[in-house]
Amino acid sequence: VQLQASGGGLVQNGGSLRLSCEVRGQRLRYYTIGWFRQALGKEREGLLCMTLSENVTSNRDSVKGRFTISRDNDKNTMYLQMNNLQPEDTAVYYCAARYYDYCPASFGTSRQWNYWGQGTLVTVSS
Repeated sequence: VQLQASGGGLVQNGGSLRLSCEVRGQRLRYYTIGWFRQALGKEREGLLCMTLSENVTSNRDSVKGRFTISRDNDKNTMYLQMNNLQPEDTAVYYCAARYYDYCPASFGTSRQWNYWGQGTLVTVSS
């Protein structure tokens, strides 16, 4: 199973981007999905998680109302829509998938996610 993330880039303060993450080698419908990010010099943090039954958990108040997670099981692709981007959103963004139909508390450790994408860089200019 491979996750291929795309859609990152340079955007101005207040702009929008949509990240995509295609799952290859298995059907996306079997996985809980999540988006994470890691800024330079900081630890990776979980942002949003969506279960198989499409229940969504947010782990960061700073992205509530601005970021939206979604999935298209027919296209085997998950998405992260990001609106009103701020310079502090600058980071490498990662998608991840896990077998179980729940989001782990505080999105858990890396080992609680079975598969990870390679990351895509988002840079927000001020």
